[in-house]
Amino acid sequence: MTTRTAHARHRRIHALALPLAGLLTLAVTGVPAAAQPVTADAEAQKALRGLSLEEKVGQLFVTWVNGKSADEVNVKNKADFGVDTPAQVIEKYHLGGVIYFNNDSRDNFDDPVQVAKLSNGLQRAAVRSGARIPLQIATDQEGGTVTRMGSPATELPNAMAISAGRDTKAAREAARILGHELRAVGINQDFAPDADVNSNPANPVIGVRSFSGRPDLASQFVEAQVKGFQDSGRRSETVSAAAKHFPGHGDAATDSHHELPRIDRSEASWRETDVPPFKAAIKAGIDSIMSAHIQFPSLDPSGEPATLSKPILTGKLRDELGYRGVVVTDSLSMDAVRELHTDAEIPVLALKAGIDQLLMPVNLDLAIKSVLDAVRKGELTERRIDESVLRVLKLKLNRGILTSPFVDPAKVASKVGTPANLATAQGIADRSVTAIRNDDGLLPLKQQPAKTLVTGWGVSTTTSLAAKLTAHGTQATALQTGQTPTDAQIAQAVAAAKNVDLVVVLTNNVGTYPLQGKLLQALSDTGKPVVAVAAQIPYDAGYENPVKTWLATYGYITPSVEALAKVILGKVKPQGKLPVDVPAGKDVGTVKYPFGHGLTW
Repeated sequence: MTTRTAHARHRRIHALALPLAGLLTLAVTGVPAAAQPVTADAEAQKALRGLSLEEKVGQLFVTWVNGKSADEVNVKNKADFGVDTPAQVIEKYHLGGVIYFNNDSRDNFDDPVQVAKLSNGLQRAAVRSGARIPLQIATDQEGGTVTRMGSPATELPNAMAISAGRDTKAAREAARILGHELRAVGINQDFAPDADVNSNPANPVIGVRSFSGRPDLASQFVEAQVKGFQDSGRRSETVSAAAKHFPGHGDAATDSHHELPRIDRSEASWRETDVPPFKAAIKAGIDSIMSAHIQFPSLDPSGEPATLSKPILTGKLRDELGYRGVVVTDSLSMDAVRELHTDAEIPVLALKAGIDQLLMPVNLDLAIKSVLDAVRKGELTERRIDESVLRVLKLKLNRGILTSPFVDPAKVASKVGTPANLATAQGIADRSVTAIRNDDGLLPLKQQPAKTLVTGWGVSTTTSLAAKLTAHGTQATALQTGQTPTDAQIAQAVAAAKNVDLVVVLTNNVGTYPLQGKLLQALSDTGKPVVAVAAQIPYDAGYENPVKTWLATYGYITPSVEALAKVILGKVKPQGKLPVDVPAGKDVGTVKYPFGHGLTW
């Protein structure tokens, strides 16, 4: 197909969507939307009137689909939904949204152009379904650890790395890049930023996804990112942001993917610590807020997880904080929300609590049937369903999803992973590396090492850092020993260290995997210069060990590894400041390296 033919086909597809959706005067008259004397409320009401109960309920659900094209026959779809293709899933359930993944079980990503074509195919299915309403197409693209669309798209550092640079303009620019690149491939909803305050250093699921352990700093960066996602360009270039996880997941000591965390802080402490970033997001006009699967007895003594709690979602979020946008659940396939109730009960309880969108129920067919049955039996009113559908429709209208559901695959390469975006991401990473300890003055190095050993955690991370160091002038080799190094691996690393001039050790969560401390001790005993790097959470540097030089990168994406290599070899100076207090190991009451600490030279 020629480029001209492809463009013409794209225009025909785009023109087809709006009359099918039947939502805007533009679709009928062709007059630009700006010239129409209509409001989002009026248009949403108009769209709502054309929907059956089944179509309304379908608009409240967001689920995964299996496949990399809309018409791909995938056996997993038959098992999950009783149909063959992603398009058929959309048409069967009149879905309001889908979410993309890049893992082994649910993989929707090959490359940006493929994703754009998948998105267009799913949108075509949506506008020819009974509801005729374009989809919210979502993913989790926080940056750093939680990244679904990787290279050649631009990789951005974790939230905590960005805030270590103390530049809110950089945070906004990072969100702009993430949002524009997602929208270029047809993704119009990003479940980001993380608005949790990581007040518990042992938090197993938030950590560097949070901007800070201080509510004021977290609030500044959350507000900046909301504006970056939603207010940086035309509506057709931006995405809906979603602040997560309300009422605040930062103090959790367990992982809600596997069990139901309980937060025991007082309501007064909640208002002081957890609320400010969500207030900042609301002030910035956040399109959606995601609930947390956590118990918070001071806010709701019933023991219900926040996702199913009316006192929390309606009482606190709606009534007290005044939020009027869309409230979406965290994944309903997570163990925490399924601990107390059946999969049939959960969607109904969530809607009663104040939820608008139900994300990834384990059994979509059962979940939709449960909501429909609840309405027909009077347990839920259709008016209550209408309230949530209206919020969803208004979001889609205000974000330009209804008017611009399609993208042009031919333009993807000019928008995704551009040299300018890549350079910006590298600049943000360069400002994030934090020098926590340099007791012996090892850095900056007096002379460049001829040979360097990179060891410790991470197969790809040690390999990547060795390659970066080599590119900057030292012959570096990688020897990965993992989070639980064996005696044999430690002995191998010690033997390798004897033949180099510098040893770099990457750590990841020393508190949970203390054998990494044994590796640090053994390498320090060799007498070779050792630089230890907290390659994920900065708390690793607080544990007792003999290494006197510590850096923190808050993540291990490519720009962060490049920045680390440049700091080690003196190409750039460390500029980062700790966004959290680093305690003395597990003694969280004793601060070893305080918030704001960061050496330079």
